[in-house]
Amino acid sequence: KESEGERERALEKAGSGLCAEGEIAVNIGGVRVVLFGDVLNRYPESRLAELVNCSTQNSELISTLCDDFDPGRKEFYFDRDPDAFKCIIDVYYFDEIHIKRGICPICFIKEMEFWKIDQNVLDECCKSYLSEKEEELKEIANKVKVILEDMEVDQCITRTQRCQRFLWRLMEKPDSSLPARIIAIASFLFILVSAVVMCVGTIPELQVMDAEGKLVEHPTLEAIETVCMLWFTTEFFLRLASSPNKLRFALSIMNIIDFMAIMPFYVVLALTYLGTTSIMELANVQQAVQALRIMRIARIFKLARHSSGLQTLTYALKNSLKELGLLLMYMGVGIFVFSALAYTMEQSHPETLFRSIPQSFWWAIITMTTVGYGDIYPKTTLGKCNAAVSFLCGVIAIALPIHPIINNFVIFYNKQKVLETAAKHEVELMELKSGKETPFNPILNLGSELGRKVTKACSNAIKYNRFNSCPIK
Repeated sequence: KESEGERERALEKAGSGLCAEGEIAVNIGGVRVVLFGDVLNRYPESRLAELVNCSTQNSELISTLCDDFDPGRKEFYFDRDPDAFKCIIDVYYFDEIHIKRGICPICFIKEMEFWKIDQNVLDECCKSYLSEKEEELKEIANKVKVILEDMEVDQCITRTQRCQRFLWRLMEKPDSSLPARIIAIASFLFILVSAVVMCVGTIPELQVMDAEGKLVEHPTLEAIETVCMLWFTTEFFLRLASSPNKLRFALSIMNIIDFMAIMPFYVVLALTYLGTTSIMELANVQQAVQALRIMRIARIFKLARHSSGLQTLTYALKNSLKELGLLLMYMGVGIFVFSALAYTMEQSHPETLFRSIPQSFWWAIITMTTVGYGDIYPKTTLGKCNAAVSFLCGVIAIALPIHPIINNFVIFYNKQKVLETAAKHEVELMELKSGKETPFNPILNLGSELGRKVTKACSNAIKYNRFNSCPIK
C-alpha cells in the first residue's frame, strides 16, 4: 500500500510545473512525469538515480544522462518509448517489472539497458517469454544468414563457380529472377500434368490392349509421362550439379522424394528393355513393376517444394509428435476397450456381427473416427449404448490435440513470414550498397551493421506478427 501511495503521489505531480526539493521531472517522448528522489535511490546505479544525485550545474554530466535539459523547468528530456518507461518505473515501487501488451520484448530489453535496470528484476513469466523470443530471433537470424549466403555471388572466384551459383539460384530461388520464376512455374505445371496422367491412365475406357490381352496405358499418356520424366530428370541433375553442398543435397528429404519420383520410370524402362521372355514371365518381376508404377504417386510430394504452406504444415506436424502420440494412445486404449465391450455385449444375439475382439477393432476404429460404414453394427441395446459412448469418446479424443497442432502451425507460419520479410529487406539493402562496401561476410555477426539490421527486421516482424502480452498484466 505504501508503494502504491507513492506511485499515486508521483502521478499527481505529473505536469504540475516546477518540482519540489528531492523531486525530478522527466519528459519521456512527450509524456511528463514527476518522480521522487528517495524512491529512485532504491536503485542507485540506475540512470534515474544518477539524475537525482547529479548537480544541475554540471552540464557535461547531464548531457551524458539525458537527451536535453531545461534549466528553467528543471526538466530532463528523453527521446525514448513512454509505454516502456511506464513498465520500467514499476521496479522502483514494486521491485519487479512486467512487459505490457503492445511492447516488443526485444526493444523492451534495450530500454532496460538504457535506463540501467538489471534484467533480473523481470518477473519469471516475462523471463521465460523473453528467453523464448531471443531464441526465436537467433533462429530466424541464422536462417536469414543461410539465405543471404545462397544469394551472394561476390564470394565466387572463378567463372565456373559463378556459373554454378547462377544455376543454383535459377533452379532453387524462384524469386531471384524472372527466368527462375518461369522455371518454377513450369516445374509446378509438369508435376500437375504428371499427376493427372497417372490418374487418367487408370481409367479402363482410356486404356488399350497389349499383345497379351491385358489393359495398359494409352500410348499418348505414356508419351506425356515420358516428357514429364525427362523434365524431372534434367531438373534433378541440374540441381545436383549446381548444389554447393552435394552431401547435404543428397540427404535432403525433398531431394530423396524427387529421386524416388523418377526412379520407378527408369527401373520399369530397364526391365522392359532388358527383359526376355523368360524374365518377363516371372510373376515376381511383374509384381515389382506394378509396385514401382505405384511409387509414381510420390511425385505429388514435389509440390511441397513450391509451397511454403505445405512446408510449414510439415514442420508443424514434426513439432506436434507429442500431441499426435497422445492422440494415438487415446484412440488405441479406446479401440481396445470398446471393441472388447462390444464383443461381450453382442454375444447374446444369435445374428451377431462381432465374431471376435480383433474383428471388433475395425468397428471401434470406424465408430470412434465418426466414419460409420455400417458394415458391422451392434444389434443389442447394450451394444448400441456402447457404440454411442465410443462415438462421443472418439470425438473428444480427436478434438483434444487439435488446438496445439494448429498453434504450432501458426507459429511456424509466422516464422516463415518473418524470415521472408527479413531476407527480402537485407537483399534489397545489399543491392543498394553493392560496390560501396566490402563483400558480404558469410558469418552473420549480430553486432555488425548487417547483423543489427537483420535483428531489427526480425524483431519488428515478431512485434507485429506474434506478440502476446505478459499473462500477469
